[in-house]
Amino acid sequence: MDIDVRGPRFGAAVTTVVLAAVLVTGSAWLLAWQTLAFALGAAGGVARSPYGLLFKTAVRPRIGPPAEFEAPEPPRFAQAVGLAFAAVGLIGYTVGPGWLGLAATGCALAAAFLNAAFGYCLGCEMYLLVRRFSVRVQ
Repeated sequence: MDIDVRGPRFGAAVTTVVLAAVLVTGSAWLLAWQTLAFALGAAGGVARSPYGLLFKTAVRPRIGPPAEFEAPEPPRFAQAVGLAFAAVGLIGYTVGPGWLGLAATGCALAAAFLNAAFGYCLGCEMYLLVRRFSVRVQ
């Protein structure tokens, strides 16, 4: 079943704020929360992630029905990519080196910001590229 395109974009906006706060504060706990949010989004899909549930219960009823839908697979893949970057960042913040935490968190922040501000999902584009390539190989 397709999902409301505004949901992942809302989640990206919240993620942008959380990751920016991580970079400002250096909080490994906050990055651990974001890592968990990415893990839940990758495992259950963006509609079942914490930010997806927040969108569904608090935001969507106030903004009306969606005019556009998208397949859930690309945003779910994007959550897995975010999970990988957040996990590497968490390792950097907790075990070191510190620059690794900053760099991985910064990369995840850049991707989240692109989606939130411009609707351009890097992880979704990666998914589509891999899918296109795998179809040609078979």
